[in-house]
Amino acid sequence: MTQLSARARKILFAAVTEYIATGQPVGSRTLARRYAIDLSPATIRNVLADLEQGGLLHQPHTSAGRLPTEPALRAFIEALTEFQEVPQVERRQIQERLEEIFAPKAEVGREALRRTGKLVSELSGAAAIVASSTTDSRKLSQLRFITTKPDQMLAVLVFTDGMVENRFIQVDAAICENDLLRIHNLLADVVEGRTLAALCTLIKRRLTDQRDAVDKLRRQAFELADRALGDLSWGTDAIVIEGRARLMDLPEYGDVERLKKLLMALEDREHLVELIGKTLEAGVVTVHIGGEGGELGDAELSLVAAPYGDPEKGVGTVGVLGPKRMDYAKMMPLVDATASAITAVLKKG
Repeated sequence: MTQLSARARKILFAAVTEYIATGQPVGSRTLARRYAIDLSPATIRNVLADLEQGGLLHQPHTSAGRLPTEPALRAFIEALTEFQEVPQVERRQIQERLEEIFAPKAEVGREALRRTGKLVSELSGAAAIVASSTTDSRKLSQLRFITTKPDQMLAVLVFTDGMVENRFIQVDAAICENDLLRIHNLLADVVEGRTLAALCTLIKRRLTDQRDAVDKLRRQAFELADRALGDLSWGTDAIVIEGRARLMDLPEYGDVERLKKLLMALEDREHLVELIGKTLEAGVVTVHIGGEGGELGDAELSLVAAPYGDPEKGVGTVGVLGPKRMDYAKMMPLVDATASAITAVLKKG
């Protein structure tokens, strides 16, 4: 984002704050009246026009006010990096509720995921996503492929703890031994020492990289790895979404087409797994924003998520799903506190 003057930054953040509160396009008079901006509406209007030209605001209709774009929301979220912590009393209550949920085994089972999701949905007033993987923290040392049929290969996954897992995968055509040797060499540096989550995320990214598309063999290597890993670290019961109805009541989804996009985003499990992997790889609270080619497809939806876990009892992600105008200042510390509490409960158990 272009460096903004203090005045432009103040007006932009006021516009984002107003949008989060109302969901409506923001006008210069509203900003002047509600945000103690010591400028005339005409001057504010000029600054808003400059921000629009810079790609930070857009005007849905000529006569309407302006709405923040994804870069504007990102800038606002980055300013919240040093977010306020959840009050100690509330943190203790979250901890106690989670201790009750995970007792007596302190394991991340389906029922624990579901109840945790209900708790987060209740605390946030939005939908919640909770995901778990008991294998996700395991690291690979080797990935090898053996031709079994012209259209089939055996993928051999060797983990650093000595465990070996085999999977059959389908291929479009047989691969000659020379190409297979080169594929093994290409994948060796990529695979070794990475967790399944980190590796899956990296491979997905490489498959969308135009530079790798040019090198046919490199792309073939990543396609084979992608098929071999698949959803290995995420079973069918490993992802739970609670509180969908809270989203459907929001004005953003009153339109049938927008509601359809929302439901499609919530059912796109493969995409959700990818975002979960990114959150695990980041190791901190992350924000994923949808809308017009965003990270959550075309749905007007955002995900605030954080990783939790104990390597022996499972790792995963907990997050809040809400409209793009969700209260990030509230949701980011809430998600962070919940993830920390789950980690503490798992380690304690």
